[in-house]
Amino acid sequence: MSKGVAAGPAIAERLAVWLADLDAAKIPAPAEDMARKLVLDVIGLCIAARREDYVHATLAAAEPGRACTVFGHSGTFSAFDAALVNGTAAHGEDFDDTFEGGPVHSGAVIVPAVLAVCERENLDGRRALLGIAAGTEVMCRLALVAPKAIHAAGFHPTAVLGALSSAGAVAAALGLKAEHAASAIGIAGSMAAGIIEYLAEGTWTKRMHAGWAAQAGIRAALMARAGFHGPRTVLEGTHGFFKAFAPSRAANFVNLLDGLGERWVMPSIAFKPYACGTMTQPYIDCAIVLADRGIAADQIVEIVCKVGEGTVHRLWEPLSGKHAPPTPYAAKFSTPFCMAVGFFDRRAGFQQFTESRIRDQAVLGLAGKIRYEIDPANPYPAAFTGHLRATLRDGRVTEIDQPHMRGGAQAPLSDAELGQKFLDNVTYGGWSKEQATRASGWCAQVFADGAVSCAALRG
Repeated sequence: MSKGVAAGPAIAERLAVWLADLDAAKIPAPAEDMARKLVLDVIGLCIAARREDYVHATLAAAEPGRACTVFGHSGTFSAFDAALVNGTAAHGEDFDDTFEGGPVHSGAVIVPAVLAVCERENLDGRRALLGIAAGTEVMCRLALVAPKAIHAAGFHPTAVLGALSSAGAVAAALGLKAEHAASAIGIAGSMAAGIIEYLAEGTWTKRMHAGWAAQAGIRAALMARAGFHGPRTVLEGTHGFFKAFAPSRAANFVNLLDGLGERWVMPSIAFKPYACGTMTQPYIDCAIVLADRGIAADQIVEIVCKVGEGTVHRLWEPLSGKHAPPTPYAAKFSTPFCMAVGFFDRRAGFQQFTESRIRDQAVLGLAGKIRYEIDPANPYPAAFTGHLRATLRDGRVTEIDQPHMRGGAQAPLSDAELGQKFLDNVTYGGWSKEQATRASGWCAQVFADGAVSCAALRG
């Protein structure tokens, strides 16, 4: 029996009532601030990835025309195509935001969906704020309903939860009535998709998951607005979303509904300092601390990391494959590689995940010395922590703990650090300082009155 399911309206209907009743004046300052930061981060990431092969391949499937912007590119596109390409670009380097408790990457789904529909429908900045804040809140709360179970079933939470949340975000931005918003969520349940088999060979499909979810949410909301009916019991039903995508765990809808609209969880979203998998981040910090202590790689006999069981199948196994990842993208989901390259370079940005870097024998040599042991007390996914125990040739043993994710609620990146990340990203994408200044100014004013136009973000 699912928890938090009382007699009366279905779960999607309760969400829909909140989405329909919410207005921009009810959004607290921390939530608005977070929504603005998400826009800045997503735009920067889209510009950073604009010349990458996977973005061009996705763009090749789009049809020019209509009114919407693909950030960093010329021309205009349909809302569906713009959301698909922008979401793919924003998530493509795995440098986008994350949520401790999920994990999910909200910004890469919600921001492209809402900005595209705002351009399509000529909506103003306050509607954009409404959609981004509400959709992000729904996505973070949905991630708390059945932690770890979606990954365990072979699906990507950002992909499948993103479709529902994008539908809710667009419904809020459009100002849909509650009955239509509920149908939008119901429709999106049949559009949700995204398996994690990309892990087998380090291929590209995870990159498109955020964009696919973004465009699916737009389509679901527009269909619902026109009268298409979706199942009210999409979330808790006998054949519903969580039975399909998270069958190993009872859904706890208390985490979704409790305090909705009164206690916002999305302001605790984390911004990554490193361009790789979420749970690798604290372990990279540990490796950098080890290097900063003056320990050389050839002094290290072995490094053992305590880890959460739920991270093993994505970031640690098969261990031989993680010791020598086959592609730069696969390297982003190898904790041993991420730790090793962080140890040598003191960073893990775009330049650390290249064809030459994944063949660097010094990096691979150190990565091959790193293994894991499952810690039953590890708090994942409620919190992302790091740990290493290094045994040295002289017999010394050094342990380093990282009790939280840097960039998260307990150690947030400052506005200056986020601004520098944005500047670094757009510079990497080939934009000039003038273009960067124009884009950051646009992001600062995106929620002002007046129709949203993303023309200033075209390349």
